[in-house]
Formats: sequence, structure tokens, C-alpha cells
Amino acid sequence: MKTEGRNAVFELLKTDKNIDKILMVKNPQGSLNALFAEARKRGARVQFVDKKVLDKESEEKRHQGVIAFSTDYSYASLDEMTSGANANSLVVVCDGIEDVHNLGSIIRVAECAGADGVIIPANKSASVTEAVIRISAGAAEHIKVAKVNSLGYAVEELKKAGYWLYALEADGEDIYKTDFSGKVAVVIGGEDSGVRRLIREKCDYCVALPLKGKVNSLNASVALGIAVYEIQRRR
Repeated sequence: MKTEGRNAVFELLKTDKNIDKILMVKNPQGSLNALFAEARKRGARVQFVDKKVLDKESEEKRHQGVIAFSTDYSYASLDEMTSGANANSLVVVCDGIEDVHNLGSIIRVAECAGADGVIIPANKSASVTEAVIRISAGAAEHIKVAKVNSLGYAVEELKKAGYWLYALEADGEDIYKTDFSGKVAVVIGGEDSGVRRLIREKCDYCVALPLKGKVNSLNASVALGIAVYEIQRRR
């Protein structure tokens, strides 16, 4: 759902609706600055674009420099995801997955592998939109997805709940030689940046998939698929 115009978007920010992202003209002036501050306070993702991008996205042709995208998707809380989890609970943590196709595929992989949920940050991440639900083949409707303001805080809460954190990175230890007993949270980063340093430092282990070819990386959802099925196979 698109909401256009400064007043309309400002009112949207006052509601409980899930705001996927806000497109705002570059170098905002006047009331747009106040709107940007309110969006940051709310934890909404703001993307600065050229006016021609807004003109293309606008349906009413009266965007006034801002368009918000929202969805009625119901996110779970972190506590809902982890409370009552069994000793072999598996959770997927996304760090910087901004492409909707990757997020949709990751959610599909996680659901098919029997994970208890997927955690995404509110900023610098794709949200669960209609496109993500479609790409996930409907899996987003069958697995808990938590959207958190601070991924670092979420990681700390997972550790308090008894989870072992494994960052999936190219320079990690061989995943096939790693012990995955107990509650496990797998952290997958964006294809360009990987898991951020601050998040990686909070993880207990860093694991990698051995690459035998000439290409030095795998698509994020493909890498995650191999990792979570190896974890489940070992169990």
C-alpha cells in the first residue's frame, strides 16, 4: 500500500501499521526534515532518491517529495519466537538483507527447514511486503518473522535465551566440522557486506561452507539453505 504526501505520511507514522520503507527526495527541506526525524524515531527505513523516482512511483502525482510503503503483515515479537523453544530450536537472523528476492527466499528456506523463526532489523533491511510473501511461496504466512529496532540487542537476547550464535562467513571454520548441539541461531549477512563486524563479534562461532570452484561466494539464500539443512541433518 502506498501513502503519498507529507501530511498523509506523517499521519501514517502515528499508526501501528508496518511501514516497509519511505522514499524521500534527496536533500529534504522544511517539513520533510521533521518527517524524516519522526521516521527515524519510529524505526522506519528511509531511502533518499531522485525526484524522478518518486514521480515514477507516484499514483496520485502529488507526492510532495515523499511516498511510504506499508503492509498489513503481522510481525511476531522476539519473545514470541523464543519463549517455549525446545532444546533443538533453530532461528535465522538476517543482517543487511536488503533485496526482497533474497529475503523471500531466505524465509522460504527457513520455513522448509523447520526453523522457529526469522529475525530482521528495522533499518537497512527488506521488510515483509507482498512481493516477499509471493517470493517465499507463502512461507512468510507460516513462520514467525520478528522485526527488531536493534539487531545487536536481539542477538544478546537470543544468547540470554540459551541460543548459540553462528555467523555464516567465508573465512569461518568448516561447517562440516562444527558441533551444532543445543539451540542455534544462524546469522546470514548481505551478499556484498556479509555479517557486520559488531554483530559478528557478538556471535559465538563463525562458520563457512567450503568452496571448491573459482567463484568465491554463494547467493545468501543458497548458502543459508545448505547451512540449515546440514544443522538439521546432524540432529
